[in-house]
Amino acid sequence: MNEMDDAERGRFDALVETEVAGLPYAIQILLQETPLIVEDGPSESVLAEFGIPLEHADELCGLHSGVGLTERSVEDLPELPETITIYRQGIVALAGGWEAGAEGPKTGCGGPERVSEEIRITILHEVGHHFGLSEDDLDKLGFA
Repeated sequence: MNEMDDAERGRFDALVETEVAGLPYAIQILLQETPLIVEDGPSESVLAEFGIPLEHADELCGLHSGVGLTERSVEDLPELPETITIYRQGIVALAGGWEAGAEGPKTGCGGPERVSEEIRITILHEVGHHFGLSEDDLDKLGFA
């Protein structure tokens, strides 16, 4: 997994801000209650928890931590606040890189527009998990 420099982080984070601002108002409100965290990549402990080898760390684009709304009960004890984390390296890799025309594992075209699209899809994917949607549900909606 390649390290990102400050310029790449700034470029990515500016796209995140633009995408969040373009989301429906209800999702923006949710993101005020459920923090959106942006990191370069998952920690070794996250990779271990999900059984992902270190050499495949850039295949993880996001993570919803917490209990989905459909799985909560009024009898549950309070837990740590839930969060949505997106990973810069995974999203850029999936988009095909920063350069247009590059080959990515799924999309095959690269460029800032593809990175931006993958940011939006990843955020909506993780928000879907917040609402209890499964991977199959998210795939049917085009957010997998």
